[in-house]
Amino acid sequence: MEKSQKIEILKNLIQIKSENAHELKVAEYIHQTLDQYHIENEILPFDNDRANLVAEIGKGKNSKVLGFSGHMDTVMVPDPEKWEFDPFKGEIVNDRLYGRGSADMKSGLAAQLIALIELVEENQIPEGKIRWLVTFGEENGAPGAKILTDKGYSKDLSALVISEPTSGNIVYAHSGFLNYQIESFGVAAHSSEPQKGNNAITNLVPFINTEANLFKNIPEDPLLGLVPHSITTIQGGKQINSIPNYAVLQGNIRPTSAFSNEKVIEVLKNEVEKINQLSNHNLKLTILSSFEPVTTDPHAPFIQFLKEMTNKGFSTDKTQLVIMKGGTDASLFVLENPKLPVAILGADKWDLAHQTNEYTTISSFENLIETLKLTGKNYFSQFN
Repeated sequence: MEKSQKIEILKNLIQIKSENAHELKVAEYIHQTLDQYHIENEILPFDNDRANLVAEIGKGKNSKVLGFSGHMDTVMVPDPEKWEFDPFKGEIVNDRLYGRGSADMKSGLAAQLIALIELVEENQIPEGKIRWLVTFGEENGAPGAKILTDKGYSKDLSALVISEPTSGNIVYAHSGFLNYQIESFGVAAHSSEPQKGNNAITNLVPFINTEANLFKNIPEDPLLGLVPHSITTIQGGKQINSIPNYAVLQGNIRPTSAFSNEKVIEVLKNEVEKINQLSNHNLKLTILSSFEPVTTDPHAPFIQFLKEMTNKGFSTDKTQLVIMKGGTDASLFVLENPKLPVAILGADKWDLAHQTNEYTTISSFENLIETLKLTGKNYFSQFN
């Protein structure tokens, strides 16, 4: 495939708006592209405008199944006027290609797509199978990965590469993620007589004040460190002269192996119960989503093999093995395959994800394609 064709695929993906939804259009584009090269694939629709996609190449003579995976959704563009470039155009300036999702993770998605196509084009069909799991909703609870896991698509994987942005380094461990909600139920009243009501907004204040130190004295994970936690949304009240009878906040927490999701949930439950017991507050905790940390031994044969492939693909000897706080779909995929070796490997910096003027560099995009091809070519002779 010519360089211009590769860039065009990435630009086409960026031009399809998939902000927290609408992944079906992305899946249809990928499906059409794979069909041109006679690569077996299937769209798995969900609701009206969402879908997963699964594709496979390989002879199946080797029992191993190498997984590639990426997500089709992006976060929103809250302030498009602050961008120097159209976030849905894929403009190129020197080595940079700008656009929402260019880093997280349509560059990784395009690289995986192109790697599969070029393996077929070059008649480098693997002896085993490469299964490509393309998901919806990773940025908001990972329902797509959950569906694929429930349907058994990850159960027989021998190893997995997810191409989130990593600057060409290999992430062998990442935090879990847990989203929660606390609802506050009060009593409405006219604001001229607030004593007759029970303000649902101010009843959330004790938890807001406590949350900052809620995980202060927990054990530090030797790989992932402490547990990041934040209150991220809050809503309450509908009219300025009425005491609100309902308010809600949501938060995000990144559990570690040393302080698990179960322990995090226990801390939240205990705090909400304590606040309710000490006051006339009526708070209700709901866990919206809870996914475990993912850790692979950095000395594991697959991680060392992938490091060798990455050094070749990126023309370097400086590939690093690192950890990250962010989560991925791997937290779902390992539920039915807990010993699955997982590596996160992508182009450019994690810090570019979700940012204004998000970009990927074309050079790192090409290096990622080459690395994924090398991985697909050599994995089955290395692990048989």
